[in-house]
Amino acid sequence: MKKIVSVLMAIILLMSIAGCSSPKKETAKQVKSESKERVVATTVAVTEIMDALEVDLVGVPTSSKTLPKRYKGLPEVGNPMSPDMEKVKSLKPSEVLSVTTLEYELKPVFDGVGMKANFLDLTSLKNMQSSISDLGKKYGREKQAEAVVTKLDKKVASIQKEVKGKKEPTVLILLGVPGSYLVATEHSYIGDLVKQLGGKNIVQGEQVEYLASNTEYLKKADPDIILRAAHGMPDEVVKMFDKEFKTNDIWKHFAAVKKNRVYDLEERLFGTTGNLAAIEALDELKKMMYP
Repeated sequence: MKKIVSVLMAIILLMSIAGCSSPKKETAKQVKSESKERVVATTVAVTEIMDALEVDLVGVPTSSKTLPKRYKGLPEVGNPMSPDMEKVKSLKPSEVLSVTTLEYELKPVFDGVGMKANFLDLTSLKNMQSSISDLGKKYGREKQAEAVVTKLDKKVASIQKEVKGKKEPTVLILLGVPGSYLVATEHSYIGDLVKQLGGKNIVQGEQVEYLASNTEYLKKADPDIILRAAHGMPDEVVKMFDKEFKTNDIWKHFAAVKKNRVYDLEERLFGTTGNLAAIEALDELKKMMYP
C-alpha cells in the first residue's frame, strides 16, 4: 500500500508542482545578477515568492504557467521533480531553492554534484510564512517579507472571524491524477486551508500528507463536504472523478453527494504546496464550506 501511495505521489508532484511543465525552446540569454547571490528557483511557487520579495534570480523552472515578469528571459532549469543538473550547475548558483515535499528525492542529487540546495517548507500557511520570513532575513528583504506575512495573517484573522460560531463542517479532500486519486489529510496544504477555516478533516491521527483511498471507511465517516483537487491535467481528472462518482455505487450514499456538496477545486489556487494565491483560495473555500 505504501508503495502505491509513493508512486501516486510522485506522479502528482511531477504534474502539479511543475505547473504542467513542458519543454520550451531556449530563447533566453543568461543575465548577470546584480548581487553576489546567484539564486535558482526550481518551482513556480518558490519563484513567485522570490518575486514578492523582489529578489533577482539567475534560473527558473520550466513551466507552462506564466512566471513573474521580473524573470522574463532567464534560463530554464527543467521541471521541479527532476531539474537539469547540468543546466543548474552551469549557472554557478550560490543557492538552489526547492520545497521540502521533494527533499527526500532531490537532496542526494544536489549533494552528489556539490550544489547547495535549500528546501522551503510550504506544507501549511504558517510554515510558508516562516519560510518567507527566513528568506527575507537572508536576502535583506525583511520589509517585503513582513508585508507578505502580515497580509496573510490579516486574511486568516478576518475570515476566521466571519465563520466563528458557525457549524464546523466535516470534509473529505481527494487529490487526483488521471486514473487514480489519494485522500489528503490535515497535514496536506489543502488540508491546512480547511483547518484554518474551521473544517474538520474526516481523516484524523495520521502524520502523512496523503493516504490511499478506502471508500468503505470514507463512507462510514460520511463527510458534509467533498473537495476534489485535480492536478496536472485538470480536465481529465475532473472527467475521471465524474465517472468514478457515477459508476461506483458507494458514492451515491454519501450525504455530500445527495446534497450537492461536492466541489472541484481550481488548480491555480489549490496546489500540493503553499503559494501566494492562498488569500484567494481561502475566499473560494469559505464559499464552499459555508454557503
